[in-house]
Amino acid sequence: MYSVNPYLNFQGNTEEAFLFYKSVFGGEFTSVMRFKDTAEAEKMNEADKEKIMHISLPIGKHTILMGTDALESFGQKLTMGNNQYLSVSTASREEADRLFSELSAGGIVEMPMADMFWGDYFGSFFDKFGLGWMISFNPQFLPE
Repeated sequence: MYSVNPYLNFQGNTEEAFLFYKSVFGGEFTSVMRFKDTAEAEKMNEADKEKIMHISLPIGKHTILMGTDALESFGQKLTMGNNQYLSVSTASREEADRLFSELSAGGIVEMPMADMFWGDYFGSFFDKFGLGWMISFNPQFLPE
């Protein structure tokens, strides 16, 4: 494992929140992806297409604050407990599978580990204590 970062979900105001965080922490966004840039865009209303699918803001040497808009039109409703995750980036697919399997035991799997269109091997779940986790591996982003 090479990093653990906070991942925040918002109810349609991710961009506003991250502009605020940027004003506080400084720096530049390393990633901004909107839902209109996804394969699911054709199924969305126009307002949702402009919302944030993923955004990243480095807030320290080894910490990246990340976030997304939860879309009610896709059945996503935020409640306390599902509005934040720990995002773990691993050094291998095998490590990703092991962490996913062990941490999700007794919990609720949201997305099983699978190759994603953005290039990551990714999965998400809530562990048996209710904590949200995102596990990912992408060989392009391994530390040197």
